[in-house]
Amino acid sequence: MPLDQQHEHDRLKDGKGEMSFFEHIAELRKHILRSALAIAAVATVAFLNKDFIFNVLIFGPRSPDFITYRTLCHFSHSVGLGEGMCFTPPDFKLITRQLGEVLMQHLYVSFWLGIIGAFPFIFWEFWKFISPGLYEKERKAVRGVVIVCSLLFLAGVSFGYFVIAPFSISFLASYTLEGLEVAPTLDSYVTYMTMFTLPMGLVFEMPILGYFLAKIGLIGPSFLRSYRRHAVVVILIIAAIITPPDVVSQTMVAIPLYLLYEVTILVVAAVSRRRNKEMRLAERKAFVKSENS
Repeated sequence: MPLDQQHEHDRLKDGKGEMSFFEHIAELRKHILRSALAIAAVATVAFLNKDFIFNVLIFGPRSPDFITYRTLCHFSHSVGLGEGMCFTPPDFKLITRQLGEVLMQHLYVSFWLGIIGAFPFIFWEFWKFISPGLYEKERKAVRGVVIVCSLLFLAGVSFGYFVIAPFSISFLASYTLEGLEVAPTLDSYVTYMTMFTLPMGLVFEMPILGYFLAKIGLIGPSFLRSYRRHAVVVILIIAAIITPPDVVSQTMVAIPLYLLYEVTILVVAAVSRRRNKEMRLAERKAFVKSENS
């Protein structure tokens, strides 16, 4: 285990007391600095591979050979639907209107890819900072939280990239008027791709948030079930905020959000059952102890 993670525990064992406020700030600064260096490292790698990042990764969903289009078409043929589920985005050009737009978007994309690529390390640093303040029992209860949160975040980003992005780009690029040619700017395209991916990574953390709130007793499964209709309204609002102003994108975001809400209910129910069982066991032990005394 890293020394900085054990720092506060060693102080308590040596009888030196808890860390002061300024010592906490200094410790937090170290974790933030290491996270920033990780982001910079990944962003630098992305920046040095401009052709791959843009031509393959960023521009992938606008290509007819993108894996999502090919997979859907293959599935359509395999289930006997023929070309029923086969579609490709319309051919459209990307333009730049400002002299430094390409460079700025290159930096912008590299930065966000740095955050996505370094997210597991960033969350690990965050966990190392807060875990010393937890009891040993609490740390054991959330063992593996870094792996789970990282996988959920990457799953959300992947869902946005492979599902939301191709459908939305195909719809928006084909929605036009007679006499108009669709030629979005590079800035517009990159902004949409960011909206399709990053927010979904954060939204996929919903079950983890529910787990911790249930662990401390703030929410229970009955609460989430009773406010299911209200949650649907909130989900639709969130979908409208994090997606472009079209019904297709909003629907494709709202459906997985609702499924995540139902998964969160299951997680909270399991945590609540375990918590209630532990509380009853503790009360029973306390009662037996009082009777014996």
